[in-house]
Amino acid sequence: MTLRLPRKLVVKIRILAVALPALALVVVSAAPAEAQERRLQFIRDAEIEHTIRTFAEPIFDVSGISGDSVEIALVKDNSLNAFVAGGMNLFIHTGLLQESEGPGELVGVIAHEIGHIAGGHLIRSQEAMEGASAQAILSALLGIGAALATGEAGAGAAIIGGGQEMARRNYLAYSRAQEGTADQAALNYMDQAGISARGLLHFLERLAGQDLRPTDRQDAFVRTHPLTLDRIESVRYHVEHSASSDKKLPAEYDEMHARMKAKLLGFVQPQLALQRYRDTDTAVAPRYGRAIALYQRGDLKQALPIIDQLIKEEPANPFFYELKGQVLLENSRVPESLAPYRKSVELLPDSALLRSALAHALIETNDDSVLEEALRNLKVAAAKEPRTPFTWRLIATVYGRENKQAMLSYALAEEAMARGDRQVARFHAEKAEKALPAGSPGWIRAQDIRTATDRPTPR
Repeated sequence: MTLRLPRKLVVKIRILAVALPALALVVVSAAPAEAQERRLQFIRDAEIEHTIRTFAEPIFDVSGISGDSVEIALVKDNSLNAFVAGGMNLFIHTGLLQESEGPGELVGVIAHEIGHIAGGHLIRSQEAMEGASAQAILSALLGIGAALATGEAGAGAAIIGGGQEMARRNYLAYSRAQEGTADQAALNYMDQAGISARGLLHFLERLAGQDLRPTDRQDAFVRTHPLTLDRIESVRYHVEHSASSDKKLPAEYDEMHARMKAKLLGFVQPQLALQRYRDTDTAVAPRYGRAIALYQRGDLKQALPIIDQLIKEEPANPFFYELKGQVLLENSRVPESLAPYRKSVELLPDSALLRSALAHALIETNDDSVLEEALRNLKVAAAKEPRTPFTWRLIATVYGRENKQAMLSYALAEEAMARGDRQVARFHAEKAEKALPAGSPGWIRAQDIRTATDRPTPR
């Protein structure tokens, strides 16, 4: 979700924060404006990530891959694409999410990408992988939490520049042999999970024939995943003979998919969302998208009643509360934002994003009596997502307000390490190590950070 940072905090972390509707969108500049390279941008959103993981969980279960070990990153890009990089990291373009025609297509694509992970397939282009810029991409991107370095956590979307354009060309290309292997793995996984492969077939059929187009007119998925008629025929043959082909996905998947698409549209294209979702719509997804779009346009008078009605209809939905908290916080109604934020965490206590959002709101109150609550939530968030720079920045803010200088240094070391700034991490870690009691948890971790900075940067 989108939160405006206090002026002094914005200066400290040198970011440009842009307030957006119900989904928080924060833009971070990762390079000089004059740089000619395009930037990858990433979205963090608790609800969308939850939806993707829900779709992926049955595939994880049968593939033997622990879902907890796979990082999922949402790339803000209109193109249809998904890819894996760095081993256990799955990247999905928002264009794929928005253009998908049902949850079955997404499950099929996810199963295909998990096939790449299980097969140990690496994105080709040794030059790109060996370059320092590629390392910067992976440290920011694969830390996933780096998306929060800007200042927003919750159900909204946090967008950050993550390094050089990871190319829609050679850098993300798989071989035809790898594609065939990933397809077969995906079909096997879906059969074992009792999931129809019709969604995957439909997705591939929509892209059929693009191999004959000029490269610049092909969808990104085709450029990065060589698509052949043989591949499509193989999947079609499987669908025609599989016992799972007529099985339906859980009914709730359709609603989750519809809400995800409405949410993305409301945040990313609010004007289009207002045109598509009319005030006469009665279904939840259109009203959700419309409320977000209205919020994005600054019309709280219309947005808040819709959100309140959604909460009334689904009082156990943490994401509706999170949205309300974000809307209020973004509009300088900080004290009012605390109750819905607290309720979102109560309903989904395992969400690091929601806990960071609550903590941020608590800190924004400038009331020192709530700092302990903020720190408690931040520690849980950091334990779940230890490579999130923004969480450590907020922890540092709390320690600074409490005048705990040694722990402030430690938190700043963690933040710098999460950002990949080894020099700054070492500086703060040395300060923390000198000031903290020997053998204390903070002292041990500061020592670990200092030792880690002695090692060569991984290539």
